[in-house]
Formats: sequence, structure tokens, C-alpha cells
Amino acid sequence: MISNLLSTAKRTIELEAQSIAGLADYLNEDFEKAVRMIAATTGRVVISGVGKSAIVAQKIVATLNSTGTPSLFMHAADAIHGDLGMIQKDDVVMLLSKSGESAEIKVLVPLIKNFGNLLIGMGGNAYSFLSKNCDYFLNTAVSQEACPNNLAPTSSTTAQMVMGDALAICLMELAGFSGKDFAKFHPGGNLGKRLYLRVQDLYADNLKPQVLETASLKEVIMEMTNKRLGATAVVNEAGKVLGMITDGDLRRMLEKDISKIKITAADILTRNPKIILAEELAVNALEMLRHNDISQLIVVNKSEIYLGILHIHDLVREGIV
Repeated sequence: MISNLLSTAKRTIELEAQSIAGLADYLNEDFEKAVRMIAATTGRVVISGVGKSAIVAQKIVATLNSTGTPSLFMHAADAIHGDLGMIQKDDVVMLLSKSGESAEIKVLVPLIKNFGNLLIGMGGNAYSFLSKNCDYFLNTAVSQEACPNNLAPTSSTTAQMVMGDALAICLMELAGFSGKDFAKFHPGGNLGKRLYLRVQDLYADNLKPQVLETASLKEVIMEMTNKRLGATAVVNEAGKVLGMITDGDLRRMLEKDISKIKITAADILTRNPKIILAEELAVNALEMLRHNDISQLIVVNKSEIYLGILHIHDLVREGIV
């Protein structure tokens, strides 16, 4: 039984993979013109469909919105009962339908054409009512559904979704949509944080351990103990960083057979510690920590004045790690 189930699952995946691969053969002048018309419009993209195509339409809308192309979903059944009012004169309308012959599509197409909006069709029948009456047609025909009865929309809806992704990616490239742009639309979650969170957003609540070069061993230990970051910066009178002392530096010093009475911070510090500007992205700080196999970074401003310490725990707490 398990073997049969795995065989069915493998067959499903293979059929849908073949359907996706076949889409490359359908990319033509209509696809390119559709992309350029959407990119040039001052309106939105209103995407509609019924049944499973309506669900795919919602996914395409979500992808377009998150990648810089303002879009709206309009259910085809609701459209003919009042929702057509959401279509504005500069909007581009896209209708999804596997057959291109459903009753809702046949009602919607002439209404949208009467409005004067550009109409893009997407479906699996290049000879359908929809394909013949739209301005541009995106062919998502599949040779076979993954359904064993060749009935349930499976391969066909996957093909529609992938064609929508191709549309979105092309629009991103035309618009020069960057990672910073992406961050504007994804401020929540760990993904958003990796794109916009900066070092200055993380270290500010930490205590700020610092000693002068002349500080005694006792003063160094007290500062590190009180500030609880496992390290302290060593600075000059102007606040510029001269070095850093960590718990490890203290242990290595205490293991040496030397007099501890006259030891100062200058005798213990590690010069040229790893520093980072407060304005740097937090994800860049993570890369520095990992690359150097350390747990803290000294934070400075553009004048190299000491501001604080960023600890790996700060990144963990925010979900950057």
C-alpha cells in the first residue's frame, strides 16, 4: 500500500513538473506585450476568476502586490453583481479560466471591453471565447491533469500559478525592484527584519561597558561584571576605540605567571577589534560574527566614536539568526 501511494505521489509531481516545463513553449509576443502594458499603466491590475482559478488569481494578486505591482482580486461571480465598480479606467484586467468558456467569463468579457480597459486572458484553451476576445492571451494549456480521472484542476492550476510568477518577476525586473523595495512591503516577520533592521535598532538597550587604557585589572573586572556583556571596550579620553577586552582575554591573562597588581587595561586588551557602524544592516553584523567566530562587535559612529556593544544574543532575540 505504501509503495502504491508513493508511486501515485511521484506520478503527480512528474505530471505537474512536465506541465510547468511546457509553459516555456507558450511564451510569445502576447506575454511580452502584456508585461509592458502592465508596467506602463498608472492604474492597478484587477485579476478575476471562478473556482480554482479564483484561488490562483488571489495568489497572483498577493505576489504582484508584494513585488511592487498594485493589484486587486475580483471574484468573477461577484463582479456581475456589483463588484465591477472596483475597476477604474486606467486599470488592467486579467481573467483566469482553464476553459475560457465559463458562463461568468462570457458575461464579464464584453462588460470589461465596454469599459475600455485592457484585458489579459490566461487559460488552457487557445481557441476559447476568452482567448478570442481579450487583448493578450497567456496560454497555460496542459496535456493532462495530475488527477487520475483527468478532471480535478491540478496541473492546470499549477501552470496558471507559475505563469503568474513569471509575469511578476518580469515586472520586477522592468521596475528595477530591489531588496530595499521588497523590505518596504515585508516589514513583518524574520524576512522583513533581515531586510531593514539595523545595528542601531539592536544594541541601544544594552549597557555600555567601557574603560580607559589606564584602568586597573580590578576596574576592568568590575566594569565587565556590572555591565554583564562578557566584554568591555577600551577607549581614550575622546571616546575612540583602542581595543576590546573579553572574558577570554581575562582568563588567558590570569593563567600567566605574572604579577596582577600593576596590570592595566592596556596590558590585556585586544587591539583592532571587530567594529561595525550603527547604520549597518543587522544581517551584515551576523555575517561578521559568523565569519570571525566571535560573539560581540563594537558599535561605532562614522567618527569612530564608541557607541556600545552588539552581542549575538541581540540577533537571536530578533530572529535574525
